[in-house]
Amino acid sequence: CGTDLHAYLTELPMFPSAASPNAITGETLPVTLGHEFSGTVSAIGDGINPLVWPVGQKVVIEPIISCNMVDTCKACASGTKILCPLVSCIGIGGWGGGLGEYIAVNTENVYKLPDNIPLEVGACIEPLAVAWHAVKRSNFKKSQTALILGAGSIGIFIMKALRAVDNTSKIIISEPSQFRRQLVEKHGATVAIDPYICDVSSIVKKEMGIGADFVFDAAGTQATMDCAIQSVCPRGMVVMVSSWEKKPQVDMNTVVTKEVQLIGTCCYDGVHSEVLEAVETGKITGIEEMITMKIGLEDIVKKGIKGLLEDKDKHVKILIHP
Repeated sequence: CGTDLHAYLTELPMFPSAASPNAITGETLPVTLGHEFSGTVSAIGDGINPLVWPVGQKVVIEPIISCNMVDTCKACASGTKILCPLVSCIGIGGWGGGLGEYIAVNTENVYKLPDNIPLEVGACIEPLAVAWHAVKRSNFKKSQTALILGAGSIGIFIMKALRAVDNTSKIIISEPSQFRRQLVEKHGATVAIDPYICDVSSIVKKEMGIGADFVFDAAGTQATMDCAIQSVCPRGMVVMVSSWEKKPQVDMNTVVTKEVQLIGTCCYDGVHSEVLEAVETGKITGIEEMITMKIGLEDIVKKGIKGLLEDKDKHVKILIHP
């Protein structure tokens, strides 16, 4: 995940430090990375029904953890853990992570993998849930149009979530990498364009009339913010899915005069069951083709982290397999 890459390079507020523990886990650095992972049940704790959670069961993890102080935290009381002020993730705040040989996880964070979904695809359910949540929050409907800015894993999975709603609507993707443009055109994009050599907004308006009904920003740069506001149609919606390294400037005059809806989405909110069903029933396919390389634990830094940082144009997801 991009979060793991950032954590490798610098300290991040969402991670504990060597001196300051995470508010939920109480752990300080070092922590075991890995919040996008699948696995197999090897043992169960006291009071867990072995008929429900048999040893050998394939599972995926929803890694969101929150304070669970339902008497004082409105978000936790309402079931929207992602909005808890102390929200964190397994593999970020502590409590083990996907790069560990074993991990103990509460059953409320565990979902069974259907028989027809392999563990490799299961490891992609978490980022797919991020995309699914963004599309769900947008309320995208059949025959509506969309522009996606950035074709990393989240941008590609947003396209797949949109295609689960409507397989024929116009979807334009803006992405500098030729490899990724070719990949998204193979997997459902109406057209993929290079923002370095094309005027994205002009192409969107040529293809979609007065603009796109929805713009999903999965890149998080000043250029994509500007493009999103320019490319969305009047009274359309801009959905911010990415994390930002710097605070962007927003052309609020255009937002106001076009009556643009600008919303943010963060991770997911109880959608893992829906995502698993969509993959199981074939509404979403081709996830395994997003895994562009598989490596062992011993190659995490050289081929995994540095591979994505230095050669990201050739990769979407690098799977770490024991």
